[in-house]
Formats: sequence, structure tokens, C-alpha cells
Amino acid sequence: MSHPSSPLPHDSAMAPRPVNPFTTAKRVVIKIGSALLIDGERNEIRQTWLRTVLEDVVACRANGQQILIVSSGAIALGRRVLGLPQGPLRLEERQASAACGQVRLAHAYQEELARHSLGGAQVLLTPFDTEEWKSYLNVRATLRNLLGFNVIPVINENDTVTTPMRRFGDNDRLAARVAAMVEADCLVLLSDIDGLFTANPRIDPKATLVPEVFAMTPEIMAMAGESASVFSSGGMVTKLEAARIALKAGCTMAITRGDIPHPLAHLAQGKPCTWFLPSVSPVAARKIWIAGSLNPRGSLRIDAGAVQALDNGKSLLPVGVTSVVGEFSRGDAVRVVTAQGNEIARGLIAYGSDDAKRIVGRRSDEFESLLGYTGAEELIHRDDLALL
Repeated sequence: MSHPSSPLPHDSAMAPRPVNPFTTAKRVVIKIGSALLIDGERNEIRQTWLRTVLEDVVACRANGQQILIVSSGAIALGRRVLGLPQGPLRLEERQASAACGQVRLAHAYQEELARHSLGGAQVLLTPFDTEEWKSYLNVRATLRNLLGFNVIPVINENDTVTTPMRRFGDNDRLAARVAAMVEADCLVLLSDIDGLFTANPRIDPKATLVPEVFAMTPEIMAMAGESASVFSSGGMVTKLEAARIALKAGCTMAITRGDIPHPLAHLAQGKPCTWFLPSVSPVAARKIWIAGSLNPRGSLRIDAGAVQALDNGKSLLPVGVTSVVGEFSRGDAVRVVTAQGNEIARGLIAYGSDDAKRIVGRRSDEFESLLGYTGAEELIHRDDLALL
């Protein structure tokens, strides 16, 4: 396969082709595994390859896309620092390797991003951070703020503190959870093959690439094989489990070949891959979840002006709220009711009930004097609000 001369195509005179979910996505999560990033013979980062990937990322940003990277590699790098042989590691060896290797991993990304005058941010997560609601909200807010500052978040599992019973186990699933958390439009899993095949193409010469998947059926799951890499903790099984998470969140996912220079450019140009295509958008999936999957902890009564604002797709501001009922914490689901008591929406509240009661009917420039801090302008942001 010939490599593109530039990271991503910008030529408007190119021949028309079907819409590419990667190039049309506004927010993209890229997952890079150890098997691609680490040279198995020298236990070092493939710096030249990484440079081409980040050149692709820069081109994506030039096209207006927000990019987050989920990257493995810390344990593989750290075991070299500690002089540990290949093979299974004891828990304390794994944690020590992660601690040593994460420094090198973060430096490698920062070094390459600096070539383009970009900043990187290290974010280390555990399952607790994606499952415990308040931690989930904090991580989500951090990632959104980093994107707002035009920084590239580089995310990994915090293997220094995780244990076998409390860890993601692979970064495919972590990447899918991050994509769901930030309402990403697209998740790209870079692999050592073109995508999902009907059988293991290394064994079965009749195996064919599956170009599109619309549902995670038993037949699709049966196509997964075993991991063949000494570094990789996943394989096609974990990639399909990631696809299940992504589709539920309304996020399009691609499995595509990553062991080539400029793999994202190849994906943008329509090279072979497998697309997993959801039936709803990330925002729609989130609103369905808010409307039907959470038990409201309280309610907000709003005036006629706020009702009209919500109908027009606006956020719910404190100035339009007349009363607060119930006890709840930041991030809990609450009902939104009219002056007549009719429930018209549900949403995730940005303030606990005590603070919400202090600012109802007030403007945002009064929040600091009322609360002692400056919080969100909205009681419920429109992205966290589902009309009924």
C-alpha cells in the first residue's frame, strides 16, 4: 500500500465517494495499543511511526476535529527500565513497570506534539472513574475542558494502582467508555489487520473482511479470534466488546489497520476497514438514557419563558426556575415541571439541591456572591436534558 504524501486529503477536486464517518466526525477517540506502539525486539517506542500518527492528528485538528488518544504502552516500556524479562508479571512488578513506563510514554507524546506547538495532557483512569457517578462527572468535565483549551488528552489505565479484580483489562474497552463519556462521534481502534473478518485470516484463506456492522449479533461475536501479540492484552474479542459499548452510546466505531505510517490518513481516504454503525447519534443516545434509565431525585418548577426556551433547544437557566423540590446532588437526574405541575423534561442537574435553591430566579453574575464560587451558568445544560 502506498502512503499518502500528506496526512489527510484536503483536495476538493477529489472524486466523489460515500460519506466517511471518520472525516465527518467532530469528536474522535483514537486507541493505540502496545503491539503497534512498542518495538517488540527492543522494547522501545516506534517513534517514527508515532510521529506519522500525530501528524494525522494535527491534520484532523486542522479540519476542525477534536481528538482524544487512548494509548497503551506504559507497562511494556517500564519493564525494560526495570530489566524484567518477557512473560507474565506479578502484580507488584506490573504496577512498578506502569509507574516507570508512564513517564516515558507521556514524554514521547509530548515530544511529538511539541513539534506542532501543541500541548498534551496525561489522564490516568480506573474503572471507578467511569462507574462511580461523581467521579464520572469530574473526569468528563476535565476532558471537555482540555478539549476546550485545544489540548490533546492522552489517556491510559492507571495500572500503578489497579488490581486484577478492578481494572479494565484492555484499552479497547477503556477507549469505548471514554468515547461514551465525552459523546464522541467516532472511535477508531488501530489494529494489525484491516478489520473484522468472517474468520481468522491468518488461518482461513477464505476469510473475508466485514465492511459494516449494524448490530452485535451472536454471529458477529463468533467471528472474534484470539490475541496473537505478546504485548496486546486484548484481541478481536475485546474490540467487539468495545463496539457493543460504542454502539449503545451512539458512537460510530472503526477497526482499521494501524501498523503502517499515517494510518488515520488511510482511514480518511476510504481504505479497507470495518465500520460499526449505530442507529442513533451520541446526543440522542444520551438523551434516551437520561429520559428512561435514571430515577429522578427531585424536581424543578419552571415558568412559561423557560418552557419556551427548552422547546427552542436552550439550556435551563436558574432565572427561569421558580422552585426546587427534593434533596439531590450534582449530577443526579431531576424532573422539570411546568407551573401546572406537568413533567416536560428530565435532566442531570449541575448543582446540589442546597446550592440550586440559593440561585433559582437569579442571574449568573450573582452566583459568586450567593454561593461563594462561580459555577456553571446552567442548572441543566441542553446536552444533559431530555424533553418528554
